[in-house]
Amino acid sequence: MTSRLNPEDQKHVEEYLQLSQHRVERRPFRPWMLLVLVVAVTVGLGLLSRLISYLTL
Repeated sequence: MTSRLNPEDQKHVEEYLQLSQHRVERRPFRPWMLLVLVVAVTVGLGLLSRLISYLTL
């Protein structure tokens, strides 16, 4: 893809992106793990609320 920046600005952008804080390796996004986490938290909070209601009534 060609850049719409002039060559000098493009050079500044490339230098900025080469800095060490912009080269962080990230694990790939796993939507199934997020879904499992959301379901587990929802079930856990539901069970906790049932336990609290059982203990208070």
